[in-house]
This record gives sequence, structure tokens and C-alpha cells, in this order.
Amino acid sequence: MGKKLRLFTMMFLQYAVWGAWYPVFSAYLQNNLGFDGTQAGIIYGLLSLATIISPFIGGQLADRYFPTQYVIAALHLVGGVLLILISRINVYQPMVWLFFVYCLLYAPTLGLTNSITFHHLTDSEREFGWIRVGGSIGWIIIGLMLSGWRILANEVNALMVEGDMLLLAGFVSLILGFYALTLPHTPPNKEKKNPFAFLEAIKMMKNKNFAIFIIINFVVSTELMFYYVLTGPFLVSDKIGVSTEWLAGVMVIAQIAEILVMAVLLPYFLPKYGIRKTLIIGVLAWPVRYIIFAIGTPVWLVIASLTLHGFCYVFFFTASQIYVDTVAPKDIRASAQSLIILVTIGLGMYLGSFFAGWIQNLFSVKGAAGNIVSTNWFGVFSVPFVLTILAAIAFVLSFKERLTFYMNEK
Repeated sequence: MGKKLRLFTMMFLQYAVWGAWYPVFSAYLQNNLGFDGTQAGIIYGLLSLATIISPFIGGQLADRYFPTQYVIAALHLVGGVLLILISRINVYQPMVWLFFVYCLLYAPTLGLTNSITFHHLTDSEREFGWIRVGGSIGWIIIGLMLSGWRILANEVNALMVEGDMLLLAGFVSLILGFYALTLPHTPPNKEKKNPFAFLEAIKMMKNKNFAIFIIINFVVSTELMFYYVLTGPFLVSDKIGVSTEWLAGVMVIAQIAEILVMAVLLPYFLPKYGIRKTLIIGVLAWPVRYIIFAIGTPVWLVIASLTLHGFCYVFFFTASQIYVDTVAPKDIRASAQSLIILVTIGLGMYLGSFFAGWIQNLFSVKGAAGNIVSTNWFGVFSVPFVLTILAAIAFVLSFKERLTFYMNEK
């Protein structure tokens, strides 16, 4: 198997683990386990909280001590066992603690799979999209598998399993753990200057242009949680009417668009027009999606707007990861990827998960048991619409493209 195909397969499995539970977990927590919006938001925020704590540890290990592929393998093997255990839990407090431990293991792998890929590419602007698209395909395939299983289980009750999305994610994580041992050897960089690689990554913030870039990434990532946490409950609500069995399959539309944008448009657009224009298109796609969600009609337009995820995610977050790899010194690339993961999936999405849950509760009516009875979705999605409009304006006015600025300063 060629090196690029092996990295493609790694990305496929990496995001299949995440995609197995992330799009549908909030609907399971609220509809099956009876958790309210705040509780669901807290659980979704655990991955982001873990991303604040653990990625720099993973980056430090890979940059300074152990081959990256071994670090990825160990984290996924232990994480897979934990996911299978958590799938059997339906009580809020023990689920929170165990799921947090799992997230501490998974969070570093997001940056490490990026860094091991960049390490083995010669032209990341053109090649990374083709490798990373494996993750989008993995997200789609696992979503279709989950939907297919649920449709079958709806006909044969004996096949119905509580926490099926976590069980599936656990098995895929175990597969990736063993597969990671076969990845291209990626030892720590021998040209290290500072034994603490994560401190060198933080020092990149001294550059004003890079600091602006990081701040805008943080703001936009807070609004990403309105999509991840609330799209599931929104689509299955009476306003849209998607059935629970078809939810994962419908949300796969977003990943199909992501594949097309990542594999076709990004490798063409980024080298030709540069990082600034790419990121501007990405950040402008956010308010367009949220205003369509807020209006909520016609239903076909709401479903079709899921395709905007391709531009929202790829032209902003994937392009940002490529940008960081381009400007980071070679001996701290894993830690630099950990920095962007910390800011976006960590700080941004952690605070955003609480914010999204709080906004949903603010615009919802609850029953006597504390469960959500109805939600004013126009009010809910008007909030991220306004905030992403402001972020887009700030980015256009403040960010200047200097792709090699940090290299020139070394």
C-alpha cells in the first residue's frame, strides 16, 4: 500500500470514529436518555475541554519523545475500550466522567493525524486535501452504516441496541489503534531547539498577523457548535420532520459536499488565490447557512443548505490547518497543529457548546420533568447568524496574507 493511501486510510478511520457518534449523539441524549439542552451541551463540550488540556501533551510526545504512529495507536486502543464501556451507561454523572476520560485520549489524535500527514507530503497545499478527504468519506460511510443498522433494527427489534453510535465508534477506534502501528515511521525531529515544543508553538502568537488569525478562528469555532449540537434536534423537530432513523443519513449530505470541496475546489483555489481569499469564502458561508436554518422554510432548502458545510468547514478550518503547517518551524509542527486544534476544537467549541445549549434553553419551553417540549428555532439560529456576520467583517478588515512570515522571522 502506497504511503499516501495509508495516510488516506488513517484519516478515513480517524473521522469515522468521530462521525459515528458526533452528529446523532445529542438527539440520543435528549430523546432517549431525557437529558436537557444544558446537559447535552456539557457532554458535547467535553471533547473541546479535553482539547484544551491534552493535545499539547500529545504534540510534545510526538515532537520530542516517541514516533507519532505509536502515540496515535496507544490513544485509540485505550479509547476504543472506553467507548464500548460508555455505550452501556445511561446515567448522566458517570457518563460525563467516563466520556471526559475518553475525550482526553481522542483529542490529541486530531492534531497528530494532521502532523503525521504533513510530515510525509511534499506540497501540502495541493496534496493535503486529497488525504484529508478520507476523513470526510469515513464520516459519510459510518453515518450510512449507522442509518442502515437502525432501519434494519426498526424491523427486527432484537437488533436494536441502546448507545449504538458509541458502540460502533468504539470498534472503529480499536481498528484504527492496530492500523496505526503500520503507518509510515515518523520519529521525533532531531533538530529540536527547545525541549518544550508546545512553548515554541505558543510563541508564534507574538506575530500580530498570526494572532489575528488565531482570534478569528476562535470566534468562528464557537458558532460551529450551533451546527454540531443543535442540527440533529432541529432536523428531527416538528418544524423540519426528519425521522430519527434517517437523521444520520440526511446529515451525511454535509460530508458529501465536504468531499467535493476538499478534493476538488481547495487544491485548486488555495494555491491560486491564497489563504486570505480562501478563508473569507469560508467564513461568509456560515451566516448564509444559519439564516436559512433560522427561517426554516422551505424544508428542501434547509436540507440543501447542509451542503454549505463543505465551504464552512473546508475553506476555513482545513485551510487554517494547512496555513499553520506552512508557517510553523519543522521541529514543532505537531505542537503547532495542537495549537490550532486547542483554539478551535478546544477553547472555541468548548465555550460554544455551553453557549449553544444555553441559547436553546433560552428559546425553549420545558415540561414538568425538565425536558424540552418545543423550541423557537428562529431565535436560536439568529444568534450564530449575527455573530458569524460580525466575525466575517472583522476578518476581512483585519487579516493580511503573509504566508511565510514566521519562516522569515526565524
